[in-house]
Amino acid sequence: MNFKSLIPVGRDLRRDFHPFSSLQREVERLFDDFGRGFPSLSTGARDLVPVMDIVETDKEIEITAELPGLEEKDVQINVADNLLSIRGEKKAEKEEKDKNYRMIERSYGMFSRTLELPAGVNADAIKASLSKGVLKVVVPKPTPVQAKKIDVKTA
Repeated sequence: MNFKSLIPVGRDLRRDFHPFSSLQREVERLFDDFGRGFPSLSTGARDLVPVMDIVETDKEIEITAELPGLEEKDVQINVADNLLSIRGEKKAEKEEKDKNYRMIERSYGMFSRTLELPAGVNADAIKASLSKGVLKVVVPKPTPVQAKKIDVKTA
């Protein structure tokens, strides 16, 4: 193989030449092809990370996370150093029976999401509820710190 066969035809080499772009495309294609045969590999990681919405009002921050199939005992919420952590474990089992076969599929995995809260949040005032697979966490915003004027006196 000679060097000329490696040069793209009809392109300006200085503008379009990226030595690793074809390698990157091939590696991405390889992983896409590999994941197609295994549904748990192609979508499993995305399924473990809960989808979250965060809404801020004047008085509170409302965090909503989709946790289908989970119960209160499966979810843990912690607050430390102005960080709110939501952790849990998803477990699913599906079984199909027919007269000629029996299929059991199991999937499980841990997830964790951490959000930074504003300074001064009262951790005892945070409320959380889980209903029909939707976790709702309400964090009251701290009152703004008022600047205090200090009089300067002569010594």
